[in-house]
Amino acid sequence: MAGAERRALLLRELRDVVGVEQVRDDDITIERYARSTSSRSTRALAVITPGSADQVAELVRVARRHKVPLYPISTGKNWGYGDACPVMDGQVIVELSRMNRIITVDPTLAYAVIEPGVTQQQLSDYLIEHKLNFWIDCTGAGPDTSFMGNILERGFGHSPYGNRLQHVAGMQVVLASGEVLNTGFGHYPNAKATHLFPYGVGPFLDGLFTQSNFGIVTRIGLWLMPKAECINHFFCTVDRHEDIGPVVDALRPLRMNGTLRSILHIGNDLRVISGGAVYPRERAGNAFPLPEALRAAMRDGAGVGAWTVSGAMYGSTRQVAAARHALKQALKGTAAKTTVLTEGKLRMAAMLARLFGDSAAGKRLRAKVDLGVSLFAMNRGVPSGRFLAGAYWRRRGGLPAGFPKQANPAADNCGLLWVSPILPMRGEDLLELHRMVEPVFKEYRFDLFVTFSMINERSLGGVITVAYDKDDQEEVARAMACYQAVFDLVMAAGYIPYRVGNQSMAQLDPNADVFWSTVRQIKAALDPDGLISPGRYEPWRL
Repeated sequence: MAGAERRALLLRELRDVVGVEQVRDDDITIERYARSTSSRSTRALAVITPGSADQVAELVRVARRHKVPLYPISTGKNWGYGDACPVMDGQVIVELSRMNRIITVDPTLAYAVIEPGVTQQQLSDYLIEHKLNFWIDCTGAGPDTSFMGNILERGFGHSPYGNRLQHVAGMQVVLASGEVLNTGFGHYPNAKATHLFPYGVGPFLDGLFTQSNFGIVTRIGLWLMPKAECINHFFCTVDRHEDIGPVVDALRPLRMNGTLRSILHIGNDLRVISGGAVYPRERAGNAFPLPEALRAAMRDGAGVGAWTVSGAMYGSTRQVAAARHALKQALKGTAAKTTVLTEGKLRMAAMLARLFGDSAAGKRLRAKVDLGVSLFAMNRGVPSGRFLAGAYWRRRGGLPAGFPKQANPAADNCGLLWVSPILPMRGEDLLELHRMVEPVFKEYRFDLFVTFSMINERSLGGVITVAYDKDDQEEVARAMACYQAVFDLVMAAGYIPYRVGNQSMAQLDPNADVFWSTVRQIKAALDPDGLISPGRYEPWRL
């Protein structure tokens, strides 16, 4: 049978499973899914949007008969790490956004069971609409991003439930055989605690289906965060770069002993500035990176220091007061200037901003009030797209009209690459990593945006951003070279990324070690035909 005939037969069988309208292979669709912030596009064979786990299982059986690889995505908004693109050309994208049911929310035991297409906004709205006393954990990736997609990438958010994978219990997974696996206690039909106790009995399998290509996750149990009586948000700033080290060391005990339960984010000045501005081409005279004098002026205009720590304190009024006191005591010996933001202060600042009108002081205060409102909303599980602004730093035309509504960095032609190393939670490691990468950014003439987040009690998750102009091919080439140089540097220094984009998955096994050999054996056992997402976290395939 000729290639065109085989393709036509495959598409016909796929349409028999999900319906004609849910299988698309037209050029416009393929081009849309090929858009990527990384400038590394791949072209899918087709895009399928199933509506149920049963349909996913049947699609897998069809693909297996035809020996055609599938690439599942949730909503395709994996910004900076591959977006909706498969790792390699010719795969059939299985987009699960139509599978967007909130199966159940338990109002007593505080958990939800959701499908892959459920977005942050959808679950947040559900809890508010049904007047349930729970919040979700939010990321800054925007309201329309998939909850499950981020969890399966082992992403993190902001709240005390921000280490998201730790708050998951019970998965439903379609395997490459077409069989449906239920993890934990879920494979026992009468189990009472499937979504309460993640480990079940026997081997703990859930982690196998995160950052892997072992199966297609179609349902997940997610713990919800009980509403807190009181929230305060705090900022700690230091004027000098080197002063951030002692601040990290001072905050670490508070993170370890549970005084500070939320994830703390430590951003350099450019990371904070890029949240409220885009690259000032005219003022910079198109020089890059940003001239130091202009950078200092923008820092002063935004009222930020060299580094800013941002975090929230949750609990009863007494608990939050105790946390405020502990924070103040811990930072006494450092250069940090600390501001605690309460909703009362926010209302007063909003009133002052109105009084100041359109003056420079009024505009500056209004911007800070807007940020505070968004942070308090996010702390309560209400997502916002405003934190995507940094992705648009080098985009020609700046922020699109209507931003942040339906912000889509890939569709908006943003250039964005992330290197995401994990560090010990020590000030010396933060400063050492910064010392390593800063010269690379200067060499390739890019602005160094970096955030270090206290993602658990003992480690920092770094996000080092290469933001670039996709309309300038010379700049694109420099961005790729800068990214690769930084990636190689952190790997060699032992600051291994916790998550990588499609462009780096082939480089994860430089030493041909036993770990990846074991992963290969598991893949061969579960998916001997290499049907699901070939190349995804699979360095031996590329």
